[in-house]
Amino acid sequence: MYSKIKNFIFKIDPETAHNLAIKSLKFNFVPNIFDINKKSPLFETNLFGKKIDNPIGLAAGFDKNAEIYNSMFNLGFGFVEVGTVTPFKQYGNPKPRVFRLIEDQALINRLGFNNLGSENISARIRSNKPKGLLGVNIGPNRDTQDRFNDYLIGLKTFHNLADYITINISSPNTEKLRDLHSNDNFEKLMSLISNEKEKLKTKIPIVVKISPDIDDVEIKKISLILIEHNVNAIIISNTSDRTRENLLGESKHQKGGISGKPLENKSNLLIKKFYNFLKNKIHIIGVGGVDSGKSAYEKFAAGSSYLQLYTGMVFQGPNIISKIKEELGQILEKKKVKNFKEIIGSNLN
Repeated sequence: MYSKIKNFIFKIDPETAHNLAIKSLKFNFVPNIFDINKKSPLFETNLFGKKIDNPIGLAAGFDKNAEIYNSMFNLGFGFVEVGTVTPFKQYGNPKPRVFRLIEDQALINRLGFNNLGSENISARIRSNKPKGLLGVNIGPNRDTQDRFNDYLIGLKTFHNLADYITINISSPNTEKLRDLHSNDNFEKLMSLISNEKEKLKTKIPIVVKISPDIDDVEIKKISLILIEHNVNAIIISNTSDRTRENLLGESKHQKGGISGKPLENKSNLLIKKFYNFLKNKIHIIGVGGVDSGKSAYEKFAAGSSYLQLYTGMVFQGPNIISKIKEELGQILEKKKVKNFKEIIGSNLN
């Protein structure tokens, strides 16, 4: 069905189309997708101590304001991450700020953490109990006087509502946010997060979402700090404000972060490098170009224990989880694999 209406959807401004999709899912205008691999032993796993049906999650950015996470569980996602949520409501960057690159199976966005703020979003989660494992992605307001404190506000707000919290230091659309990757800034931030967890007496799992545009020296430094502070997982990666060399779409020069297929190989290489440093001490959630069983397999083989996607669903439609599981299942069965976890890091052996 999606293939029949995609041409129409792609004639609409991307952000408008996204808002229509949110409304459709919110009011159940999207039919439930039949998942032939529901409860398949090939895909069952645990994340942060909770059993989940499959390791494929929805990346932050799609359900920014925690409106449709239960609808996404109904579509087959093993876990869902909402946000990015800032302490206070903000509009984000001026429109237009989302661009499709159809020839490249990619998006460029410069949204700038547009969201309704932590008070509104926390109230929504309280009033609508999640049907599955829910993560909340947090970040700072663009005009804040203290970015470090904004993350602590997010932690204090959501530590008793979410199953995990993601510290987003990697959006290219908030000025100087990626400065938090630097050794001193990152160490300070993670120390503050650890101390605040102790004050709150919470064991909420902490995840860090990083930029794909980092070098090998930064990989080592970030890995050591992650291990030192017992971070539970790392998301590799956010969008890239580079990676434009071979793009075909006419919007390829738009400012913002690129996601989708052009990011696939770049994120896979980064996953491999982090996997070698982390040595299974911290889980890797792989993101970038996941839209098929083959792309999912390559992410796991590179060292990811879990996956997230967003752009793939824009191009493949709402049945993408069922599609990936069917294709990945065929690959795993040919290799006589009983559970996907057997292939994690396999192309590094």
